Amino acid sequence: MSSRIVLIGPPGSGKTSVGKILAEELKLKAIDTDREIEEISGKKIGDIFLEVGESGFRKIEREVVLDALKREDSVISLGGGSILDEEVCEQLAAEPKVVYLEVSISNAAPRVGFNTERPLLLANPRQQWLKLFEERRDRYESLARYRVSTDNKKAKESAFEIKELLS
Repeated sequence: MSSRIVLIGPPGSGKTSVGKILAEELKLKAIDTDREIEEISGKKIGDIFLEVGESGFRKIEREVVLDALKREDSVISLGGGSILDEEVCEQLAAEPKVVYLEVSISNAAPRVGFNTERPLLLANPRQQWLKLFEERRDRYESLARYRVSTDNKKAKESAFEIKELLS
C-alpha cells in the first residue's frame, strides 16, 4: 500500500499549509512541487513564467511532479495547474490517495492575497481565479479519491480531517 498522499486544488485551498501539517502528523516527508521548482531553478515561479512563459513552466513542472510521484512516504502538494498535464493526470489516476482540497473564492482570496508570486492571477485576480477554477474544477473532481473543504478552517483542522478520512 502506498504511503503517498497527493493534495490537489486551486490556489488558496491550503495545499502547502495542510500538506506540511499532515506530513508532520503522519511522520512523512512534505513535498511542495512549486517550492521544489524554485529550489531546482533558483528562481521564483513568477520569474520562470516571465522567462519561459506558461508552456515552458509547465514542462518544468511536469518533470518535478512526475519525480515527486515516485517518492514513497510523502505528502505531495501539487501546484494548482499541474493537473492540466495529461501525463501527470495518468499518474494521478493510479494514485489511491489523491485529496482534492475544495475552497470558495471568499476563503481563497485572503490566503492567496492575490499576490505577484502567482503569475496567472496578476490581471484582475478575482476574475482570473474564478476562470482558472472553472477550467480546472472537473479535472480536480475526476482525479480525486477524497474531497475535503478547507472553507472556514485552519490548516490543522483540514489536516486532521484528511488524517481521519484516510485512516
